[in-house]
Amino acid sequence: MGYYARFLQAFPDVAALAAAPQDDVLALWSGLGYYSRARNLHRCAQAVVAQHGGAFPRSAAVLAELPGIGRSTAAAIAAFCFGERVAILDGNVKRVLTRALGFAGDLAQARQEKALWALAEQQLPQQGIEAYTQGLMDLGATLCSQRQPACDACPLAGLCVARAQGQATAYPVKTRKLKRGQRANTLLWLQHQGRVWLVQRPDSGVWARLWTLPELADDDAAWALAEGWPGEAWPLPAFKHVLTHLDWMLKPLLWRLPADLAAVDLADLELALVRAAGPGRWVPREQALAMGLPAPIRKLLDGPMPG
Repeated sequence: MGYYARFLQAFPDVAALAAAPQDDVLALWSGLGYYSRARNLHRCAQAVVAQHGGAFPRSAAVLAELPGIGRSTAAAIAAFCFGERVAILDGNVKRVLTRALGFAGDLAQARQEKALWALAEQQLPQQGIEAYTQGLMDLGATLCSQRQPACDACPLAGLCVARAQGQATAYPVKTRKLKRGQRANTLLWLQHQGRVWLVQRPDSGVWARLWTLPELADDDAAWALAEGWPGEAWPLPAFKHVLTHLDWMLKPLLWRLPADLAAVDLADLELALVRAAGPGRWVPREQALAMGLPAPIRKLLDGPMPG
């Protein structure tokens, strides 16, 4: 069963999703990316149940007040589900409209974004909002691509200002671009009696609230923390995890503790871990794989064991 089908099977309606613990939602979302979406879905479901009796509002204005639903998403829901005559303006639709209308305003500026919203509303048909909205989305996702638009096959070719100018890829205009960040950390993969030590990430930031391996600044910090620990250690190959605006290089250090490690020594080791990387707990490996883990951590724990 695919990841999304598994998620829908576990949460077939808004009430089931609202009632679920967030850790369960995150665990079942694992593999679908963008964990913020899972958290927003959960918060939204809870708001729909608590504030609207379990039924989604039928207008874009009220939908946009729900957690995790922005103006464009609210409009898409209202248009497709309830036939409301409202404009959407996601990334694909922005590309279609700015090219078709020759809109050269810099969308990094709030007033230009507002102006494009006004133009989008002016284009709305009196009837058939569902087909119109779907058509714009499909054009942006297929023919009107960012770098190689298929203008000759586009049904708007005869009306498109950007095509007439021979400047399709010049639109949309957006001068401010987020600079990609670079980051590197060492992950301490600690094993004891078939268990792995996991910590839960903070409520905000990368991998918020997901369970993962303790994160150290670098190899030196990891080896300094583990100085004097018994057992065997294996430095594993580093791998890069690519996020929206961050290239994150992660280097796992596997440390297998002796099964007969004295309880007092294990307690001292756990205290050092908490001081270095925050609260954590031992979890059997199979149980860990059923928790809300980031995809690269799940892949690491589920892979072949060295040694």
